[in-house]
Formats: sequence, structure tokens, C-alpha cells
Amino acid sequence: MQRDVVALWIAARSPHTPIAAKLVAGAVAAYALSPIDLIPDFVPVLGYLDDLVIVPLGIALAVRLIPPTLMVEFRAEAVAMAKPISRAMAAAIVVLWLVIFIIVVGWWSRQRR
Repeated sequence: MQRDVVALWIAARSPHTPIAAKLVAGAVAAYALSPIDLIPDFVPVLGYLDDLVIVPLGIALAVRLIPPTLMVEFRAEAVAMAKPISRAMAAAIVVLWLVIFIIVVGWWSRQRR
């Protein structure tokens, strides 16, 4: 699975990958390579849901959208490369959590009045 995530990261940056496949591969790779989970693992059940269901389904969809000959090349390149880290997706997840926090605090403060 790790090899496929790196291969998808490579595919998202390749000019030979179809646009739809680039979008899906980029989103899946960015999320999977992010050092921060959208749903932290300490949240019961839901914390592992992304690791066990969402990421594998995203990988499967992206691999289906990429032509098989290209995917073979991307996998070979992924084996030879170090694991990248998606700092942009980590930042996006932090911003999302901050927005959710602000909304909850705003709602809570209105309820107390």
C-alpha cells in the first residue's frame, strides 16, 4: 500500500497521467502522506476508519483511473524513492480543525445566552 501511495504521488505530478486520475491520485496521496489524520486515531472506531476504508478505496479508484502501463512505471519509480510528506495537506487539515473548533465555540456561546 505504501508503494502505491508514493506511486500515486508520482502519477499526480506526471504530465502523462489523465486529468481525472491526477486529481484523484493527488488527493489520495496528499491525504495518505499527510503527517496529520483528518480523524485522529484516538477517536473510537472513526479514527481507524480512514486508514482501513477511505484510503484503500481512494487508492483503488486512482489506480483504476491510471493506465496500467503508466502505473507499472510509477510503481517502479516509487520503489526507488523515499517517502514524501505532504505538508500542504497537513496544513489543510489543521485549518479544517480550526474552522470546526470556531464553529463549535460560536454555536456553544450562542446556546449559553
